[in-house]
This record gives sequence, structure tokens and C-alpha cells, in this order.
Amino acid sequence: MAGSATEEKTFRRFLELFLREMRPPLQENDPVPMRPLSDLTSEDEVEGECLDMCLQHLCKYNCPFSLAAALARATADSVLQSDLSIYHIQKTVEDGVEPFPQIESVAFARLIFNKLCETCCLWLKDFPYRRRPQPYYETSIHAIKNMRRKMEDKHIVIPDFNTLFNIQDQEEQAFFAVFDGHGGVDAAIYAANHLHVNMVHQECFSQDPGEALCRAFRVTDERFIRKAKMENLRCGTTGVVTFLRGRTLYVAWLGDSQVMLVKKGQAVELMKPHKPDREDEKLRIEALGGCVIWFGTWRVNGSLSVSRAIGDNEHKPYISGDADQHIVPLDGTEDYLILACDGFYDTVSPDEAVRVVSDHLTENSGDSTMVAHKLVASARDAGSSDNISVIVVFLRDLRAPPPGEEDKEGEEGKDKEVAEVEEEGQGEMGCQDGGTTDVGGKGHCFLQQCSAPADLGYEDRTDSLTDRTSLGLLGPMLGEDGRIRLPPACSHPPASLALTQNLMPAEGHGAAWLPYLEEGLQGSRHKPQPKPCVPACQEPSSDGQWPLAAALFGHAGRRTRRMECVSPRWGRVSWRWGRAPRELPGLLHSTRSVPYPQRCPERRPGVALPHLPHDSRV
Repeated sequence: MAGSATEEKTFRRFLELFLREMRPPLQENDPVPMRPLSDLTSEDEVEGECLDMCLQHLCKYNCPFSLAAALARATADSVLQSDLSIYHIQKTVEDGVEPFPQIESVAFARLIFNKLCETCCLWLKDFPYRRRPQPYYETSIHAIKNMRRKMEDKHIVIPDFNTLFNIQDQEEQAFFAVFDGHGGVDAAIYAANHLHVNMVHQECFSQDPGEALCRAFRVTDERFIRKAKMENLRCGTTGVVTFLRGRTLYVAWLGDSQVMLVKKGQAVELMKPHKPDREDEKLRIEALGGCVIWFGTWRVNGSLSVSRAIGDNEHKPYISGDADQHIVPLDGTEDYLILACDGFYDTVSPDEAVRVVSDHLTENSGDSTMVAHKLVASARDAGSSDNISVIVVFLRDLRAPPPGEEDKEGEEGKDKEVAEVEEEGQGEMGCQDGGTTDVGGKGHCFLQQCSAPADLGYEDRTDSLTDRTSLGLLGPMLGEDGRIRLPPACSHPPASLALTQNLMPAEGHGAAWLPYLEEGLQGSRHKPQPKPCVPACQEPSSDGQWPLAAALFGHAGRRTRRMECVSPRWGRVSWRWGRAPRELPGLLHSTRSVPYPQRCPERRPGVALPHLPHDSRV
């Protein structure tokens, strides 16, 4: 379906402003905004790396995901048609490994960004893209390094799978995955960049996505092992993937990363993790000549505590790369999915996870922005010291009754209303929301924030991230009189902020992709909604103006900070009271920010804090 004229105009404005922010075509010695973690060892890696870098870079500028996916697809197709032989280099490899050309990462990244700019220029002149209506799933994502030395988890969210792979003949599809690396992050990054690409390229993908997922795990494992031999890598990763096609859920997994389904408020088991103490896994390992022994926990040959993974070449075949799968038909009564690594599920039971989500939604009037943050905090408080990554995918609007119960509630409401009228003998009608209220026309359709394509800078992030397109960067400040004040406005706002401000549509379709700002710590969502509820003690000023939060910014804006804070790139900055923060590129000037929610007992996590106009008081 052709997009509206308003939507196309908004997309054109984004392309125009994006190109204005980009540098001229990169020359041979020019630095690149980002590049792959290592040189490409095969042309099989080209598509995945290209899609990942394009999505990362576009999402930094708050690009709507549908447009970002279409641009990434067009750029990848252009790169794949290029002559890549000029970027080949020869490297010495270990004895017994046959050498073959590799693609130099910096030159390859330079090619990608130049092709991306060319594509944007062409689309600005002749815009070919038309966004199709689709069900986006609302998600909440959070990850922390916790007490580990490095962050080795990776996650990927692709809400518009069809656009990213130019699929025309399928129902709407979405892809969510968590990868938990060990021995290094290389395997997790590789899987996050390439597994979904390998899945699409399987011949059985159209007819049997579950089998395609399992084959993709196997292909990804084989190709990473080949890469690991060339680069002397000794790492691996577990992984869990959920793929939604229409009303069917496909789950595939390796190792102990898990996903659970919540249906009508009850936890539903979808899988059994691959651990060495599982009886069938133990028998498989022993049949191959290996052993499972206790060394703090049950381990394969006394080493790894998982029995299946991508990579871990020195532990093959005992550590298998064959994934299991499960298919679940959806009937519309499913509430949400929780994908997480073992750092979460080793300390939080399914029932406890359901309770945490339920309590959070109740306390915050159905606002799901900080749900993943709450789950991560519950795992850490329960004693988890491992990396923790959590993705919550909402399959329906929990503020509306499940399908099938609406009519029942409506009938009960009508019966009650008739009884009251007959009893009182009056014609006054009570409020009958029941099943007749149209809750925003949502049901199964959510808008999804531009989330992490695969790698959003784990090499620079030291503790945690909240995966949102844009978070409120300015917390309320307290004046000497104890009243809330807005920090002084910058006379010349950063270019990255101006990009987002200039794109803010008043209303209509163009508003669907820009962040709906719920000020404070819980971030923003890409969907137009009613004005957020403000606590009674914090009412907006009479002029009703609200500032726009800053957009995401690049690597230059990130800074190392203390534990229990989120990187400035992700919007929530927490400094010790009494210290003035340094000014960062892409941020508005601020003297103080809201502390970590648990350190501010009068605040509830997820409750909106207003950003008031300059010199306004409450």
C-alpha cells in the first residue's frame, strides 16, 4: 500500500537532514564512523556486516526502522554488486589452514558508508519506498555487564523483517534474539550479525521457518569455526531466537539462553536449555567419548557449563552446534515473551518473572518502558553476577482484555447497567467500557522503537544499556527553593539534536516514527499516544510546553562511567551529587540529572518525570 503524502514528505526531510549531517564521500585515508570487529574472512559475511552497519548508523540519527531497513537493503544490494576483489588482502594463517583472500575491514566500511550516502541521494531525488502497514511489537530491552570484566552478551531486534530482506510474498515477520558469549564476544557478535541472514538464504525458509532457523544455526556455527581457525579465536556463544510470522511463533535455541511465553498471566514453558546435566545431553556426550563432571557446576569434559553452542571449536563434537526448535500457534491471548541469557534465568524463576512484570505494569498504569530494567534489577538483586540481557516482547496490549473476554465483559457490563436502571428507575447510564472501548485500535499492532540491529558499541560500553532509540537526557533540577527548574537552554543546540527537532511532525502519519516522549528515565516509544500521566505533585506549567529529548549520538559522545549508571549515549546519565558533569557532544547542557531510580525512593521506576520550560516552576 502506498504511504501517505505526509509520510513521504517526512521521510524526504529525514534524508535531506541526514545527508546534511554526513561528510562528503570518504576518501582512502578518511576515518570511518564504525567498522566490523575484524577483517572479513569470506564474502559470505558481506551482507550481514553491511546490513548491521547501515542499521546502526541510521538508528543513531533516530531514523524510523522501516526507512532504515529499506535503505540498508538497498545499500547492501549495491555493495553486493560491487567488485570486492580490490579490498582483498592476504594474511598468514596457521599451518594446515588453507589461505584465502580476506576483505580489509576499514576499506569495506568506507565502501558501505559511501554507498549509503549514494542511496540516500538517489532516494531524495526519486523516492521509491512506500511503507506498508504492519504489526510492530512493543519491546522493552535492557542489558548490564554486571560484575563481569567484559560484556559478552549480544542481542538483535528486527521488527520489520520483510523490508530488511525485501520479502513481498509473506505475512509480516519479526525477529528477536539474545546471544550469550563466553571466552570473548566475537562469536556472539558474529551470530547476531549473520544468523538471520543465513536463515533467509535457506531454501526451506518460505515453507518451514523453524527448519530454516535450525539450519541457519548450523551454517553460522560452521562459518564461525572457519573464521576462528584463521584468527585463532577460542570463544563461543549460546543463543535463543524467536521468529514471528503472522500468528505463528518459531523458537530455536542452542545452550542455556532461554525464552518463556506468558499467556493469560501464566508462564508457559517453550524449551529446555541445553545443559550438561540434562540426561539426554549427558548420554550424547558420553557416547562421543566425552564426560560430564562436577567442577563448581556440571561441565563438559570439566570445562564448559553448556552442552551446545556456536563456536568452541576445540570442544567439538561434544559441544554441538545443532539447535532445537519449537513451534507455537498464537490465538491472540498470549501476553508477552521474555528472552534472556542464563544470567537472568539462573536466578529468577518464570513465576517470579511474571510477578515482577505484573507488579511493574500495575504500579505504572500499564507503561512497559522499564519492564526489562526491572527484570534485570530483580536478577541482580537475587545474586546474579553474570552479564544479564533481557528482551520483553509484548504480543498484545495488556491494558485491553484478551480476545474472547471482551464480549463477555461487555455483556456483564450491560446486564449490570440494566439492573441498576431497573432498580433506581432512572435513565442515567453508567460508564460501560467493558469490551466496547477501542483501545487505540491496537490489539496486536504495536509500534517498535529503532532497536539495536546487532552491535551498538559493546566495545565501548562498560556497564549497561537500555536499548531505546531516544531517552530523556535531561532530568529535572532542583532550585534553592526546592522547586523544579529547567536547565539553561543552549543558544546553539548540537546538530544531532537539531536533526530530530526539525523532523518533529505536528500530527498524522509522520508522527508514528518519531519518539513519543515520556520524559524521565523510562525513555520513549515510536508511537503517538495520549499525553502521559504526570504525578499529582508534578503538574505542567500553564503554557504546556515540553522540550524534546536529544537524539542518539555516535561513539564520540560516549563516556565511561560508574556502575549503576547508563551510558550517556542511551540517555540516562547519573553523576554524584555536587559534581558538575562534563559537556558531551550531542547533549544539551545540564547541571544535574535524576539519580538511579533505587536511590530516589520518592520516585517509582517507569513513572514519567516532566521536562518543564525554562524558568518554569512547580
